[in-house]
Amino acid sequence: MLQPRFDFVTCASPAGLHRMAYCEWGDPANDRVLLCVHGLTRTGRDFDRLARRLAGDFRVVCPDVVGRGRSDWLVAPTGYTVPQYVSDMVTLIARLRPATLAWVGTSMGGLIGLGLAGAVAYARMMRGARPHPGAWPADHDIRLERLVLNDVGPRLDPAALGRIGQYVGQPGEFDTFEQAVQAVRQVSATFGPHSDAQWEELARHVYVERGGKWVKHYDLNLAVPLAVETADAYSAGEQILWHAYEGLDCPVLIVRGAQSDLLSRATAAEMLARNPRARLHEVAGVGHAPTLMNEEQIEPVAAFLLGTGQG
Repeated sequence: MLQPRFDFVTCASPAGLHRMAYCEWGDPANDRVLLCVHGLTRTGRDFDRLARRLAGDFRVVCPDVVGRGRSDWLVAPTGYTVPQYVSDMVTLIARLRPATLAWVGTSMGGLIGLGLAGAVAYARMMRGARPHPGAWPADHDIRLERLVLNDVGPRLDPAALGRIGQYVGQPGEFDTFEQAVQAVRQVSATFGPHSDAQWEELARHVYVERGGKWVKHYDLNLAVPLAVETADAYSAGEQILWHAYEGLDCPVLIVRGAQSDLLSRATAAEMLARNPRARLHEVAGVGHAPTLMNEEQIEPVAAFLLGTGQG
């Protein structure tokens, strides 16, 4: 079975340097890159099955966002925010030097993709307003060729955010891996039906053995920025994300769990209305968020990314 390669890239924050780990699949010389970015408390290994499906066509790169998995933890937990994550992804993309870049973002990973798109658009605008002779040509810019937003959009349901926030900072410690798997089943029930083997796979990289106990892989301080989020800040962030979303000039696939409490059906419909290049694929029997672990979920995404489906 195809296995990934592992590496890391050194990134900067206001508090210093940190390493962001990533795994990659496929030909390392392939400059057709697919970047897959996970949800709030998950890791890049969530995309193993999608990566195996697409490794013959893309160099598939799956980072562990800082504070998770094999990546470093930030010295200042207030840095666990989308702008920092976008900065880290820019550093990673600079290392990868893609000729074409596609993006799959689950939940938080989708927000990071939108944040990146907004940052790129702003940089282009500023260069246009203040050109100078030493500027790189436009074809050196980061440009998303295709974007998959997996159960996420510019507007998120506050009640669902509250549900997610309840467990982020809670310590989880178990004597056996089997107990950890059961905890993942309970917390992630909205993922929908999975086999026993799939639940074990979903738990394998989010619980790690330390000191004879199975503990969460991530920095519990991820909860710190969530706890201080204000209604005004949330509203301002939503407007920024809508602006970035409306400015997307690439095909967009919105994947929505049909029972999702984070991305409402109304918001998905508004997303279709506000960007004519977007289309929607709903996954029956699933809430937040589709795990892209079975063929029924993988193939529509693969077809979109390969340009063999609509869009």
